[in-house]
Amino acid sequence: MTDYSEAFKDIPGTVIFDATQSRLGYHLNMFCMALMKEENRLAFKADERAFLKKFPMSAEQCQAVLDRDYNRMISLGGNIYFLAKLGATDGCSFQNLASKMTGSTEDEYREMMIAGGRPAEGNRSKSEWKNHG
Repeated sequence: MTDYSEAFKDIPGTVIFDATQSRLGYHLNMFCMALMKEENRLAFKADERAFLKKFPMSAEQCQAVLDRDYNRMISLGGNIYFLAKLGATDGCSFQNLASKMTGSTEDEYREMMIAGGRPAEGNRSKSEWKNHG
C-alpha cells in the first residue's frame, strides 16, 4: 500500500488528514461530535471554556476552538467534517466556513467555486509523485 500522504504534503495550504492527524485531533474531533446533541450545544454556548475542559485537548487546540481558527484546528488534527459541527453551532454554513478559511467573503468564495474553484496553477504537488497513480 502506497503512503500518498507524504507525496502530497507539499501542496500549498493543504493538510492531509491521515492516521497521524487523526490521532492528533481525536479529542478535538470528539468535542465537535458532542455538539450533535442539543444539550451539549447549549452547555458549550453557556460556558465555552468549561465545556472544553471535558475533553483532553491541548491548550493550543482549545485556543483554536475559542478563536474559531478553523485553519489552525485543521493543522492540529481537526477534520473539516467534524469541525463543521462547531460552525453549525455558531450558525455558520459550510460555505461560510470555507470562505473564512480562504480569507475571502462568502460571496467571493461562492463566485470562485461557480467559476470552477481554485486555479490548479500554484496549488499542485511539487513532488515527483504527480505522474503516478
